[in-house]
Amino acid sequence: MTLPTDMTLIEITTPGGPEVLKPRQVPVPSPAAGEILIRVHAAGVNRPDALQRAGKYPMKPGMSPYPGLEVAGEVVALGAGVSEYAVGDKVCALTNGGGYAQYCAVPAGQALPVPEGMEWIQAAAIPETFFTVWANLFSIGGAHKGQRVLIHGGTSGIGTTALMLCREFGIQAFATAGSEDKCAAIRALGAEAINYREQDFVEVIGDGGVNVVLDIMGASYLNNNLKALAMDGRLVMLGFLGGAKANEVDLLTILGKRAIVTGSLLRARTQDEKAEIAAQLREHVWPTLSAGRCLPMIDQVFDYTEADQAHARMEGGEHIGKIVLRVS
Repeated sequence: MTLPTDMTLIEITTPGGPEVLKPRQVPVPSPAAGEILIRVHAAGVNRPDALQRAGKYPMKPGMSPYPGLEVAGEVVALGAGVSEYAVGDKVCALTNGGGYAQYCAVPAGQALPVPEGMEWIQAAAIPETFFTVWANLFSIGGAHKGQRVLIHGGTSGIGTTALMLCREFGIQAFATAGSEDKCAAIRALGAEAINYREQDFVEVIGDGGVNVVLDIMGASYLNNNLKALAMDGRLVMLGFLGGAKANEVDLLTILGKRAIVTGSLLRARTQDEKAEIAAQLREHVWPTLSAGRCLPMIDQVFDYTEADQAHARMEGGEHIGKIVLRVS
């Protein structure tokens, strides 16, 4: 297959607001050993992209300076040693950055086949949120049938994915949101909605508590999250929208409930760890997606050259589900 020498991607010109996202011409990457090169048709937009753009994401040496953590498209070239995919295969993939682009090189272990009949836009909305929810709610959090969980930010991409999988696997879910429209969307996904502007989620959950809290708020919710846990419950933190440093932590509640407080950053995981999550998704979740259940909820689609508008939409907080960039 003959490939162009150059492509357009979206770069972060300087740390700042959405307006710092600009198109740039760069060479088409070549896949390294163990990688596949994907002609990108769509790319998902995620909160870590906005944090990176603003200069607030904990970037480690070697991380890509370009935004974009998930893509869907066609395999157009193979790196040395890749045997699980062939040129022409339709895949979605968790990237190591650089997904807002016409082409993206990705470790083969972080890719998964696009479920039969799924469009590019929906496929691009799968990897980041499904990897994150599976790794944190199910693997770290240990959520399983018959348990109760609390999901903060219930209408975000992470939230809607978590709620759909809870319904699929027989887990009772509570979820917070800040408007009646969002609460209605949560109820439609089979969960009990809690309007945090009007209700105390600890009171709504009651004395029984929940087995797992999946939290994006961090410091501002920490003590109330601990109160909401059942005995031997787990608080799994994904973000820190409410602050990254907590003061006056209620240690007595942690001790009294034998609570586990933990969290993770998906991007910081090793390539092997991400490949293991992909394998678990393929075994446990891909049959559900192939059957047409738990499909990503799409809020709005933008052209990838309008990434600034997509980020503004996400940071405005009105979206329900995933925001996706159409690339080709």
